Amino acid sequence: MGGTDRLLRIIAAIVLGYLYFSGTVTGTAGLVLAIIGAVFMLTSLVGFCPLYTVLGWNTCTTKKV
Repeated sequence: MGGTDRLLRIIAAIVLGYLYFSGTVTGTAGLVLAIIGAVFMLTSLVGFCPLYTVLGWNTCTTKKV
């Protein structure tokens, strides 16, 4: 997972967490957004997204030697 991808996931997680904990989005939709935010935060901190492996995506740029 690339640095830009990780940063965008952290920002999205913070926004989703704020929406849930401020009461802007409540009920089932709020809970789903909170869970998605937690997954975004976890995957960005770990630096690995299992869905990317399944889809064959790679956002990490590597230098060829």
